[in-house]
Amino acid sequence: MKKLIISFLFGAVVSTLLPAQPGGVQIEGKEVFKNDDIVFHQIDDHTWVGSGHLMANESLYLLEGSEKAILIDAGTKITDLDKVVAQITSKKVTLVATHVHPDHTGSAIDYFPEIFINPADTVNIPQMMPNYKGEIKYLKYGEIIDLGGRKIEVVFTPGHTPGSTTFIDKNARYGFSGDSFGSGNLLLTTDFSTLISTCEKTSKIMELYGIEKLYPGHFFGKNAETLQRVKDMITLSRDVLSGKVKGEENPRGMLGLNMIVNAYGVRINYGEKALK
Repeated sequence: MKKLIISFLFGAVVSTLLPAQPGGVQIEGKEVFKNDDIVFHQIDDHTWVGSGHLMANESLYLLEGSEKAILIDAGTKITDLDKVVAQITSKKVTLVATHVHPDHTGSAIDYFPEIFINPADTVNIPQMMPNYKGEIKYLKYGEIIDLGGRKIEVVFTPGHTPGSTTFIDKNARYGFSGDSFGSGNLLLTTDFSTLISTCEKTSKIMELYGIEKLYPGHFFGKNAETLQRVKDMITLSRDVLSGKVKGEENPRGMLGLNMIVNAYGVRINYGEKALK
């Protein structure tokens, strides 16, 4: 019950603060699966995006190689998620998480015997993921997840949470960032200095490898992260720390995020502790 309440409250924050999406979710690509909990669309021959409906269209991604597959995040509450992804790929599926929040590591994680997370997010496990009975394993920064003919690089991108993680497919020129950047609306639970460092690192990776976009944790079809948006977040963060841009009180703020700043097409929700 406690986890359900946390999930509801967190989802309320996200759904309230995310920009409105006219016409609902409109994701390009063939629909390959649909039930009451989730819809999967095909991004390319071996990549799919699943769209939940409980927490601001929480998104999960299925990536397949010639030998195995990974599922990035598990949504909020998706019945028999293991069986759902088995209808899409015949490869063995390993669950990895962009971060430990209940709209990404909800009840469906219990269908998987193990989950891989950034060790820095263990601080959130007691509150956000307390009842998981499987084995929690840890990702390593820079490690390569080899799916067979497809390699995914693990990049730690703290900011939204201490252990937020982005998964990069250099050959495909895209990645999967969870809520690390927020598609123009970030819930910053750490601080601006951490966010600047993360965005600088990410922008360098995007420039070096020609990464064109980062699929976010709440994907509506037209809100993938771009290099320019990541750079805009650096600019805005520096402006806040220098006092050039002032935040405003956020009456809807939760999780201690009682301030909001909006400039350069980017919104950041933060608390006083972020000002360092």
